[in-house]
Amino acid sequence: MPHAATSGATEASVSGTDQLRAAGDRIDALLNASASGGVVARERAEELVRLVADLYGAGLERILSILDDAGHLDDEVAAALAADDLVAGLLLVHDLHPYDTTTRVEQALDQVRPYLGSHGGDVELLEVSPDGAVRLRLLGSCDGCPSSSVTLKLAVEGAIEAAAPEVTTIEVETPADAASPAGGRGLISIGSLRSRIDSSSSGTFSGPDAGDPRSSWQPLGEVEEFADGGVGGSLLAGIPIMVCRVGSELFAFLDRCPRCDTTMAGATLARRLGGVAGDAVLRCPTCRAHYTLRRAGACSEEPGLHLDPLPLLVSSGVVSVAVPAAIAV
Repeated sequence: MPHAATSGATEASVSGTDQLRAAGDRIDALLNASASGGVVARERAEELVRLVADLYGAGLERILSILDDAGHLDDEVAAALAADDLVAGLLLVHDLHPYDTTTRVEQALDQVRPYLGSHGGDVELLEVSPDGAVRLRLLGSCDGCPSSSVTLKLAVEGAIEAAAPEVTTIEVETPADAASPAGGRGLISIGSLRSRIDSSSSGTFSGPDAGDPRSSWQPLGEVEEFADGGVGGSLLAGIPIMVCRVGSELFAFLDRCPRCDTTMAGATLARRLGGVAGDAVLRCPTCRAHYTLRRAGACSEEPGLHLDPLPLLVSSGVVSVAVPAAIAV
């Protein structure tokens, strides 16, 4: 199977958010190291970091004020600033981002909707409260699909946290919850969501361990590298994956056929029998089983089987896949 991209992505493909997070981690490490010199040394180091951050924050605020006074801080420029991960991250740190929390959460959900659509589902933003609590509703077949846990953990939650780190909790309800007499009982806080994922049985999701805290987004390549109707394989963080493109939509799965337990290398895409244009199925080259992409990789021959889908996002033209650090057996 031709490789659409490799794991040796260039440093330029690493998102600004990751750069900012790495810098923050390094600062924390240096501050912890300074504690070996005693309490006073630690306090002085923290004050130094705080003063430098305040200085750069004041400078960024002045730059935006100058642009605004000159009439250059229009919607187009604001959108360009917000689209740059590193710049947006710095603006968020200093509370200078041009978009409010609700707008950024909506934009984050727009990024994951193609992935949710591959499950025949969607997500609706119900509310962003003043104290930073986000309430969502899962729609369609996302509720109860074989990979609903990884969908919530890696796709929805990860996108929102990256776009709006000030969010305090993420609560999810399903249409059934909304219709139930218990009302708000269907809401799931992010803490309990994590516990549900961590305690879910291996029979629910047999692919990557969604509860592993080391799960991370890995850059795969540029959108243009993936041809329409093509199937490509890659190795990300030591895990073999495959990526398919149908029209403008991309789908990522663990590279393993659940029917014959072999690689999908050499798999081909075709239109599902009786399906409309774009309703594609992936055929295993070994056992000839067919998997419907828009139904989270459900097997046509054995309905109880399905491919293991992985969350996929496209940001600034770069395709990234959420790759857990371990494979559950």
